[in-house]
Amino acid sequence: MKNSTLLIRSLVIILLITGFAHFFYYNYSESGHDSLISFFSNTLQWESVEYWFYVFNDLSLVYIIIPFFVIELIRYAFLRRLNKDLILDSIANIITFGGFFLIEIILGILAVTKVYYWLFNNVSLPHLDINWATIISCVLLADFAYYWEHRMMHRIGIGWATHTVHHSSPHFNMSVAYRFGPLDAIMPIVFSLPIVMLGFDPILVLLSEVFVQVFQTLLHTEIIGKLIKPVEFIFNTPSHHRVHHGSNRQYWDKNYAGILIIWDRLLGTFEPEVEKVKYGISEPLNSVNPIKVFFHGLTRLNHKLGKVSGVKNKLKVFIKPPDWMPENPNKS
Repeated sequence: MKNSTLLIRSLVIILLITGFAHFFYYNYSESGHDSLISFFSNTLQWESVEYWFYVFNDLSLVYIIIPFFVIELIRYAFLRRLNKDLILDSIANIITFGGFFLIEIILGILAVTKVYYWLFNNVSLPHLDINWATIISCVLLADFAYYWEHRMMHRIGIGWATHTVHHSSPHFNMSVAYRFGPLDAIMPIVFSLPIVMLGFDPILVLLSEVFVQVFQTLLHTEIIGKLIKPVEFIFNTPSHHRVHHGSNRQYWDKNYAGILIIWDRLLGTFEPEVEKVKYGISEPLNSVNPIKVFFHGLTRLNHKLGKVSGVKNKLKVFIKPPDWMPENPNKS
């Protein structure tokens, strides 16, 4: 798909979603108390909004993710696939999440309290109230921003150097959802800032981003096959996400979606699950050492930098696709 078409479609999507939120912001004063506009525009209590995000984001670990992972382990045992490698791989996944979480907490505090709020207060469209229109719009924008952030992580060298950690496991279960690279907390900030500048409260943006991430945790499973066609057409599902984790050539750089697979359908990156998925990356890691798992992408990037000469070529390694190499690597 041509870059101009991608840009136009993306701008239309952003304008439609943002327009939905601002429409109810500007029309609230003229709406009747029983109207649809009133329903979407009535200001909600922050305490209630934060509580429900807490239920969906944080508590899901207790009532869905851990129980489901236990079921996956039972299934592995039943299929005689529960072995030392799988267990150690799962442990490595959780350890990488610990490293990622520490970085994210530090960056999150700095980003939200400093950068996000500075932009919100100085370079922003009119500030939107917290209501159903802004919550729905913010989640949709966070999901669309995630699509482009995720696509970038696959298509530039520095992005893949950190995101390859998530793809390097040869297994596919809910522990893999917690397998992160050292820079995975940094990239999303670039794509979140425009949402804040569109008038959405920084805390709501952050909660929406976490919601998009938590939704994807549920997709990392082989237990659930394909769902009914309307769901498979609109939403990201385990089937679609299995494709995304495939090292099969036809599955490379496909199905970037967070919640809605329609972004992939509209922007030319959708691929259905047909051939049996082989998980992992094209150059297998073959290690369950959490330190090696966490840093192997950056180590490989550094090794690649050592193979090329010249400042220009070295800079291109960071921004060109991961498989890019100059025609004459040793020529400045």
